[in-house]
Amino acid sequence: MNKKEPILKLKGVSKFYYNKGIVASGFSRISLEFNLGEFVIITGESGSGKSTLLNVLSGLDTYEEGQMYINGEETSHYSNEDIEHYRKTYVANIFQSFNLVNSYTVYQNIELVLLLNGFNKKDIKAKVIELIKKVDLYRYRNTKVSKLSGGQKQRVAIARALAKDTPIILADEPTGNLDTRSAQSVVKLLFEVAKDKLVIVVTHNYEQFEKYATRKIEMHDGLVREDIQIKDYENSKPCIYDYKNITFFNKIRLGIRNAFNIIPKFILLAMVFALVIFAFLGIYSSFRKGEYEENKNGFNYYFSDLTDTRIIIKKKDKVPFTEEDYKKISNLPYVEKIEKNDIILDSKYSLNNDEYYFYGTIKNINELNHVDEGSMPLKNTDVVIKKYKDDYPTELNDVLNAKFNLYDDNYYEKINDNYEFQVTGYVYYENSYGMNIFYVSDEIFNKLKLNVNKNYSNLKIKINNQNTDLNIKISDNVPTGEAYISYDYSYYCKYNYCINNIINLNVENIYYSENIDLKITKTYTKYNFNTITGFSNYEENNGYIYISREDYNKLYNKDYYQSSVFVTNVKNIDEVISNLDNLGIDALSIKDVTVNYDDEVLSIIKIFKVIISTIVFIVLFFIAYFVIRLIEKSRNVYYATIRFLGASKKVIKNLISIELYFIYHFVYLLILLIIFLVHNKILHINWINSLANYLTIKDYIIIYILMFVMSALISFRYSRKLFKSSAMSTYRQEV
Repeated sequence: MNKKEPILKLKGVSKFYYNKGIVASGFSRISLEFNLGEFVIITGESGSGKSTLLNVLSGLDTYEEGQMYINGEETSHYSNEDIEHYRKTYVANIFQSFNLVNSYTVYQNIELVLLLNGFNKKDIKAKVIELIKKVDLYRYRNTKVSKLSGGQKQRVAIARALAKDTPIILADEPTGNLDTRSAQSVVKLLFEVAKDKLVIVVTHNYEQFEKYATRKIEMHDGLVREDIQIKDYENSKPCIYDYKNITFFNKIRLGIRNAFNIIPKFILLAMVFALVIFAFLGIYSSFRKGEYEENKNGFNYYFSDLTDTRIIIKKKDKVPFTEEDYKKISNLPYVEKIEKNDIILDSKYSLNNDEYYFYGTIKNINELNHVDEGSMPLKNTDVVIKKYKDDYPTELNDVLNAKFNLYDDNYYEKINDNYEFQVTGYVYYENSYGMNIFYVSDEIFNKLKLNVNKNYSNLKIKINNQNTDLNIKISDNVPTGEAYISYDYSYYCKYNYCINNIINLNVENIYYSENIDLKITKTYTKYNFNTITGFSNYEENNGYIYISREDYNKLYNKDYYQSSVFVTNVKNIDEVISNLDNLGIDALSIKDVTVNYDDEVLSIIKIFKVIISTIVFIVLFFIAYFVIRLIEKSRNVYYATIRFLGASKKVIKNLISIELYFIYHFVYLLILLIIFLVHNKILHINWINSLANYLTIKDYIIIYILMFVMSALISFRYSRKLFKSSAMSTYRQEV
């Protein structure tokens, strides 16, 4: 035997345990030296301190006094990282309870230690297979260790210890749970691998190891009672490998493997993440709905139809829309309908008589499929009013038999003397906001559409090149190319005689200009007014220049320069606008030009959302943490085991994080897929449809970030708890 520096040395080392104020001694003031080549057997009765000594030697447990030397270096100043490095490079443990990962196969258990110690995948396979063959388990290489016998499990543990190729092997009761035959096989295997290594075995059964032991240490009541050398051994120089850290890709492999290798655990964790994600989705959806409802209650001084799915469009080159344009627009995704005559949507009308007055906008009765009170129209002059239920008059019966006139309030013009309108029914708003809407027949609606360009055009009228402030009106009595003028305006004409004088009409707007000359062929007075113009009420209709419908259409009834697109869902507006831009069309979303009646309400909602979201995040974090911690309790042995194998706190945190991240991403993507299928009507789940109806991409990103942060915090907190105590203490107690 050549005398060299011992690889392990204890000098007056003691280990104490503290439990509820009571101090118990594991062992006291032990001084020992251990050399490479030794096959040391430590015996003693239960409670003598032999297993505690082994745990201190392996760095799995701490000590309270004395000095421990590793390869000649004193270790009292060692940090947790230093101890982890010692376990990783110097020590391989074999446990009585095996400490294998039951959900892993034989191959994966041995592979695990190599992955943790920085081996590349390509270098692992051959080495693992060689070790499996060495312990005679090749035909069980793909069998989960939970299905192996005790002796087979112990051989897997030995193969795993050999895979580390460390100079020290520490075995705690390696044959304690084995039958005689299996025990003899394990003892012989340990002896065969003991060459050039220090092997220390703790056992109750010294006789099993007697013929192989080079040294026997007997402990009693925490003290060394006997330490005798039985035979010589060769004390060699230790071969210490500087193992690398686990690679990034190996972390990913282990993290994903851990996510799926216990299916019940995976399902439970997936359910926790699903519940948390749906909780966030529900909260954000409710807040978005609140903001949406408030925004719907806004107003705009120019636009009357504030339907939030409306987009106002015009061509970038300022030319009229063609039927080909409308066909392309209607083929775009999410386009529900096109209102070519956009201006009528924002024109103001009044329905009134001597007793009642309603003010609002016009829509086609074809857009209405029911009434809340009364009946649907039967005649062209029947009207349904959409209004707030508590507005005056409160009773439909008050107006059912009344006759109304319809006025264009932009020009304070009566639509037609020949029409008398009757209200047949009401449709009610759900809230107090929203302008009245008059639903009229196709015939009336189409007549009103003739004024499509009039509302935003400037009309200039000259008589004999003199500017006037007169206005025009359609009369079906007037031939094309002619005009009838009031006798009261004869002063515009030569010699106060207007027949055969020329009237010049010029219309200009942002889209086009039109100019026509008409010959005055008749003048009217109070006495011939009805005969000449066809209108009966002289007082209301006097002063107009009456022209033919054809000439009126020439001035105003042009192709459409401005239209409106209505989308199926307000969430799709941005995508539709982007597609319209690709077609050379400028688009303006009506919701972007709506001013809210009470911006303070929206501000309060946003502040409230931040506060509630923060509170909910904290509450959900702790609920998720405690539930996940309960689920992960089944993994405590696994994490303690990989600590035994040399995994650092950082590595374990990374593995926990990867496992949680993977399950979280799996669940999140699955939920997004379900929402996508529901949105596209492939699946029909009403509550998910209503949940996602108000959410935007931004909300999904925020929820993703919140869940990512939550997963990171949970993994950090859980891994910190695992490392709060020594590896052996963590193994013994519940986290």
